[in-house]
Amino acid sequence: MSDADADALVVRGGTVHTQTEQGTIEGDVLVVDGEIAAVGEVDPPADATEIDATGLEVTPGLIDAHSHAGMAEWGEPEDADINEGTSATTPHVNALDGFHPRDEELKGAFQNGVTTVSARMGSGNVIGGIICSMKTYGTVADRMFIREDGMKAAMGENPKRFHGEREGRQPSTRPGVAATLREELMATEDYIEAREHARENGEPFERDLGRENLARVIEGDLPLRVHAHRSDDIMTVFRIAEEFDVDALSIEHATEGHVVADEFAARDVPAIVGPSLYSGAKYELRNITFETPGILHEAGVTVAIQTDAPVLPQKHLDVCVGLAVREGFPEEAALDAVTTNPAEILGIRDRVGDLAAGTDADLVAWDGPFHEMDTRSQFVVADGEVVFDRERDDVDPREEYAW
Repeated sequence: MSDADADALVVRGGTVHTQTEQGTIEGDVLVVDGEIAAVGEVDPPADATEIDATGLEVTPGLIDAHSHAGMAEWGEPEDADINEGTSATTPHVNALDGFHPRDEELKGAFQNGVTTVSARMGSGNVIGGIICSMKTYGTVADRMFIREDGMKAAMGENPKRFHGEREGRQPSTRPGVAATLREELMATEDYIEAREHARENGEPFERDLGRENLARVIEGDLPLRVHAHRSDDIMTVFRIAEEFDVDALSIEHATEGHVVADEFAARDVPAIVGPSLYSGAKYELRNITFETPGILHEAGVTVAIQTDAPVLPQKHLDVCVGLAVREGFPEEAALDAVTTNPAEILGIRDRVGDLAAGTDADLVAWDGPFHEMDTRSQFVVADGEVVFDRERDDVDPREEYAW
């Protein structure tokens, strides 16, 4: 296909934050067939669509590394598809099978610059199931899918309450949560050994979907992503990971991550922090603070910032970053926390997180620094398509308001 036959778009004259070795430049972004083709001085096809970004700041599309957007049915929490509550361990389920592309949370996401989320199972179960990196714009989940990026697990009060309040159901204590996770990982080690023995000896073997998924965790193919707020729960995760030699790991929420920042750094474990704009809904959140990202960053930890949507609206990921900056998170690291860092943590850096040639053409033009409170997205491009233009698509809420 010649350039003349390609579907081309050029974003002209913006301050472009490439998130690559090019750094921040004044220049253009050329998009061809849904991918970034060039950044800086570009030579677009004669029939390329042009967008004037003069005076605007252009960034990669933002990434939320911990979200339930598409899973929790905006405005209908009782219909949420995030916890398969029939058992405390459900490694056999997959978030892709519950992802709803028409969830209103996703519309708010892409209109406000969040073009990728890690859509995940909930924290009601000790092991919740496979989670997936998804685009926020689209109509078919399979086409929005990027990759399976982890196995959800949870410590602390959520699984204790979700299962412990049901008569005879384990876990009901923190030791019970830890023991449940250990039992599943130990049984999976035995499963792997039996599977290998059967293969080596040409014997029949009955497969188990949940064990196959957990085997990917043990073997390092699927990271274990663990919901943990309190510092003691975080240390329990580290302890269990070391016992089972699980290296592919992230801590989700990390509410008291600042208490054990050096422990994160020593193990090179990333922290996906938030939502820090939250009330004291449970005791384990009593030390919540927007200072956590900055303290972890200073210790050398890779930090991503999350909304946990719909706990916080997905569209306000930029607000969460701004509040972290106000409380000590370095401004120069702000964009990393919602682009390159989550892309690396989720294993999707080859697709999203920067404006390098060959990556998906997801980009946002803002009328100021993206994390400042009065900044707004002006237009959003997802996979090379202009999916939001504020001049064209912004609606006065007074025009929609009705009793």
